[in-house]
Amino acid sequence: MQLQLQTWVEVEANLRSSRGIILPIGSTEQHGPIGPIGTDAICAEVIARGVGEAAGALVAPTIAVGMAQHHLGFAGSMTLRPSTLIAVLRDMVESLVGHGFERFYFINGHGGNIATVTAAFSEIYAARSLPAGANVQPVKCRLRNWWQNREVLQLAKELYGDAEGSHATPSEVAVTQFAYPDAIKSAPFDPPVAPSGEYTDAADYRRNFPDGRIGSNPGLATPEAGRRLYDAAVAALTKDYLSWVFGSRALPEMNNGIAVNCSSFPRKLVKNTDVREVVTAATAGV
Repeated sequence: MQLQLQTWVEVEANLRSSRGIILPIGSTEQHGPIGPIGTDAICAEVIARGVGEAAGALVAPTIAVGMAQHHLGFAGSMTLRPSTLIAVLRDMVESLVGHGFERFYFINGHGGNIATVTAAFSEIYAARSLPAGANVQPVKCRLRNWWQNREVLQLAKELYGDAEGSHATPSEVAVTQFAYPDAIKSAPFDPPVAPSGEYTDAADYRRNFPDGRIGSNPGLATPEAGRRLYDAAVAALTKDYLSWVFGSRALPEMNNGIAVNCSSFPRKLVKNTDVREVVTAATAGV
């Protein structure tokens, strides 16, 4: 359920059954010769919407510009300073806290965001801890990288082996191809698998990795593989989201993918068979 497509009346009603919300966060940066500049935001957004559909959860608008200063040597890349991104995340979370949301589940598409988002969580918690004797609403934040779970890691290894790399990977490019098949690009790669290494600022990155890739061969990506990676990520993150939001509370009996006999759980049809199996397992306490 996309937050921007709901009315305030619907959001208020949803808060009576769940205090959780999913926030996709990515980046707008180069992804080599064939990867869309929006790859990180696209992956986070489509996977977050899949989790939202499976879990019956609200999904906030995608935070599409992240901390990507090291990519500014490539045309089209954009960045926020770490301090700016922290301020944006604090304001977004506090706005939603004011309406009654308590659990903020960030699905991340960009490794460069991790340190800054974690720092933003610390700022959010510190602001609630410092006022002496403050009686504040409980707030918890969680960051999950869509590619860092057992299911996706195993599948990426099976599909690409050592050609997965760490930037402009075939996995992330494949997810964009699944999401936007009309935007698939092609180009020659020399060498097929890019070199690996370290970097500091934008000039250092461009000097060490002139075509933008790090250790990867995105030419291996296909939309069919993207669908498999999407399904694996949605299944893993749906289970994680449900167990985190509902904790040890009694979770609902599932009947053909619909939550029943539980007023505290969103009644949402799960259309994807694989995801339905995972949600059923999660709500059974597996």
